[in-house]
Parts: sequence; structure tokens; C-alpha cells
Amino acid sequence: MNFDFKPEQLQFADALKRWIARDYGFEQRRAIISSELGTSSQAWATLAELGMTALPVPEAQGGFDGTAVDLFLVMQELGRGLVVEPYFATVLGAHFLKLGGAHGALLEQVATGDLKLACALGERQSRHELRDIATRAEAAGEGWRLSGEKTAVLHGLDAGVLVVSARTAGGQRDEQGITLFAVPADTPGVQVTGYRTLDGQRAANVHFDGVQLPAESAIGASGAGWDILDACADYGAGLLCAEALGAMEALFDATLEYLKTRQQFGVPIGKFQALQHRMADMYIHLEQARSMALLAAVKLDAGDVAERRRVVSAAKYRVGQAARFIGQQAVQLHGGMGVTDELAAAHYFKRLSMIELTLGDRDHHLARFAAQPGFQQAA
Repeated sequence: MNFDFKPEQLQFADALKRWIARDYGFEQRRAIISSELGTSSQAWATLAELGMTALPVPEAQGGFDGTAVDLFLVMQELGRGLVVEPYFATVLGAHFLKLGGAHGALLEQVATGDLKLACALGERQSRHELRDIATRAEAAGEGWRLSGEKTAVLHGLDAGVLVVSARTAGGQRDEQGITLFAVPADTPGVQVTGYRTLDGQRAANVHFDGVQLPAESAIGASGAGWDILDACADYGAGLLCAEALGAMEALFDATLEYLKTRQQFGVPIGKFQALQHRMADMYIHLEQARSMALLAAVKLDAGDVAERRRVVSAAKYRVGQAARFIGQQAVQLHGGMGVTDELAAAHYFKRLSMIELTLGDRDHHLARFAAQPGFQQAA
């Protein structure tokens, strides 16, 4: 089997890599995250010019209809560059709209970079169980009335449209009775409260107070949103694995360079065998994570739902495990400097920690993997 990327995929990723190296260095990033908005309109415009916003959008809406493997390379470079722009949130929201099949006008705006999206899925009580939904949408005339609150909405304050999960029927934790909505952020009754997260990015809590929505705001069929929600959560988890891989690569390279230059007793500390062993362990974790992240990207487009769930959970667990190990080792090998704001290593470790907690942590995905059909028999 050929595991090589296509030339056009590599060219796409290389264009992004060169822009990050030239215009989105570590100091530029620090300036962006310390700004009032926490993101850069200029950087977002460049991402659109490079075709990154059009990549996941279908050709019918002016996009490139990119696959998960195409997005894998992009997310890997964004992770390596610690890019804080709302790209992941927008791509994930676009996937909801794409699977819903009825919001082509919004997807056209995403493709041109004119619209940013955010996904309001989690609630205070739900933790990683996205089917645990207390937010409700009730029929109101020919439309809906939406009430409730969503928490930790990544880049919620940047978004022009929010993808919202709400319960229209059934119990709070049922898979049936979930409906998804595309809600313009400026709709009366929508209150967005933004804040900075551990890794320097921005999130928000979103309160819906009797928000009136037209019937066409629904994404997919009423009450049958779980399959789309489950598929998009796996899609997002797969993209996060790719971002984590890029961050781990950069953190590994930075640590290796530090061991080559930092001297103790007149020699580089990389000469010490004990530290060489730790770097070797980091490399093993990195390569195993790479294999699982790429496998997940391939399975996201395969169409086998059971296999997708199994592989994505396995990848999210293994990548999370590697991220924790590589991050901790890198910080320790850098010494006290490893946790300072002035050193990139600390920022990579923080971002990896946040990725591990997004769309299911290791414990959640390990339990989900074990619950998949056939696991008990195979064991």
C-alpha cells in the first residue's frame, strides 16, 4: 500500500508552512494572543487567500471538496505553528453544514473566508457525552424557540454563525430527539461571553434566551441529529489528532535542539546517555501517534461507521497518551525554562493539554473503544 501523500497535497501544506515561518512566528503569535480579540484578521485573510477556508467546502459551494487526509496535512502545519485562528472551529462547523445538506449559502461564505463558524455542543453537565443535552428547542409557529446554555464554545465570540445541538424530544441523554441548528450569532436572545483558555486561544459560553429561529435553520432532519453530531465529533477528533501531531513534532525538534546547545560540565547535555534514552522514548511515542492519527484520517472518509468510531477513539487515546508523555518530557528536559511564557515549549504543552481534553479525553475514548461491537468477543 502506498502511504505517500499526493504532490498537490504536499504543495498545499508547504505553502501554509512557508507562510507560518515567514509571518506567524512565535513572537507574532504572542502578540496576537495578547491582543483584545486574541486572533488576527490579517492572518485569517491569508488563510483564505491560500485556499485553506475553501478546502473542506464542496465544489458546488465554491470549495475544493478536500478529504480528511487533505485536512490532516493542514492541521498538522497549524499545530506545528501554534496557529490560534478559528480554523478548526470553522472547518468543524462546515462539516455539520455539509452533512446537513441544506445550507449551501453559508458554505459559500465559509469558502471565501467571509464567515467564521463555531460549534456550541457541550454543556456544564455533559462533560464529553455530547448526547447529554439540556438545551431545548420547541416548535413555535413555523419555526423554533431555542433556550439553554452551551459552555466552552471554541472561538464562539469570533463566529458569525453557531452550530447548536438542542433537544426537541426524548430524555436528556437520549440519542433520539436531537436537532441541530445554524444560529446567526447576532440573533436577538443570543448572549456570548468570551474568555481566554489555558493555551492562549479563546472560548465562550453562549446563552440562548427564547431565541426565535426559522424552520430552515435546522441542520438535517428534526429529531435525527445524533448521526450527524456523532460523525462530526469523530471528524473533529481526527483533525485534532493531526494538529497534536504537528505540535508534538515541533516540541520534539525544539527539545532535541536544546539538548544539542545547552552545556553542562563543558559538553552538550545531549551527550548524556540518560537524556538520549528519554529522547528515544519521545520519538517512539511520536511515531506511534503519527500512525494512529493518519489511520484515523483515512477512516473518516471510508464510510464504515463502526470502524470510524473504533479507529478514531483508538487514535484520540494514543495521541493523547503521546502528547502527555512528550509534553512532560520536553518540559523536564528544558528545566525551569520549560514552563516560562517566553519559551515555545510551554505553549506547545498547553495546547497539547487542551487538545487532549477536547471532544473526549483519553478515559472517554478508551471506554468508547471498549464499548464498540466485537471488542469483548475479541478480548
